[in-house]
Amino acid sequence: MSNTPVLEVLMFFLRLGLTSFGGPAAHIALMRAELVERRRWISEADFLELLGAANLIPGPNSTELAMHLGYRRAGWGGLIAAGIGFIVPAMLIVLGFAWAYVAYGATPPARALLYGIQPVVIAIVAQALLGLGRAALRDRRSAVIAALTLLGAALGLDELSLLLAALIVTVAWHRWRQGALAGLALPATGWSAPIWAALPFSRLELLWVFLKIGSVLYGSGYVLLAFLQSDFVERLGWLTSQQLLDAIAVGQVTPGPVFTTATFIGYLLDGWAGALVATLGIFLPAFVFVAISIPLVERARRSPLVGALLAGVTAASLALMAAVTIELGFAALIDPLTVALALAAGSLLWRTRLNPTWLLLAGGLAGLIRLFFA
Repeated sequence: MSNTPVLEVLMFFLRLGLTSFGGPAAHIALMRAELVERRRWISEADFLELLGAANLIPGPNSTELAMHLGYRRAGWGGLIAAGIGFIVPAMLIVLGFAWAYVAYGATPPARALLYGIQPVVIAIVAQALLGLGRAALRDRRSAVIAALTLLGAALGLDELSLLLAALIVTVAWHRWRQGALAGLALPATGWSAPIWAALPFSRLELLWVFLKIGSVLYGSGYVLLAFLQSDFVERLGWLTSQQLLDAIAVGQVTPGPVFTTATFIGYLLDGWAGALVATLGIFLPAFVFVAISIPLVERARRSPLVGALLAGVTAASLALMAAVTIELGFAALIDPLTVALALAAGSLLWRTRLNPTWLLLAGGLAGLIRLFFA
């Protein structure tokens, strides 16, 4: 494999890691807009296949999707380049926030930036959902799974339970239609009970906790908050609840993977060394899981059951993206200007092949202009 595709992958995901605000749903939408529609690295069907594979394994799904896309474009070198390119810019930005937090005692204000960016994110994700939905929900089974998942999300069920339910419904449907059922190993989760006593700081313990989280966590940043609260606040006593909430907020408002919350926590606990240890711990399992799951994706083309499982999880994943988008929409579209930004971005995405990154930058600039002239 030549270096050119690997460098191409690295440069794309470095830029994405610097500009992809909005969380996993927005990351997925941006990857689709760039790599399926504009650059045509991959077909819509293959993109959906990889999205389903990323949702079958624990860890940061948008980061794992980036790794799958990198592998599909440039082999094993592309997998590593995509992961590093997507993670490192976000890690460095979060390190800057962490330094300012420690030095000045408060997170730098980002409300004005988010005010303008979030409506654009709504438009980008909505366009991606329309495109992906047309490709993925082409049979009754997928449509039913998506509808049930969206209903479950509206009722407050957690993401892992909904994905597991999608797997079970898919297997039952496949058995009913095909009369054959292969063994299915469902992912298990577990977590240690809190000890309720502060323990001395240990860099090895820091690495272990984040390796554990990266290995078992399914779901959103809110699920990540529960895991971090259990270990760092309750069991180890290394953080206060307010520090943890500030860390989650920084992970949410910076571009790139939300899991860079780990970078912030590591810096608070042990400076630059702690930040690197924590980042390595939470992201390393993703590289391993993606490498292991690549044969599964290849097998999906030959196995009706595995293909059905990927289709079922993909349908559920799109429904979860829709639920997140609706929730974010209520928070982001709060006045005539934000509604206008979302509509303008949606119209430009629909009518042109404009790079969504420019729309995000324009939205952020609009938010800053509003702040200065308010």
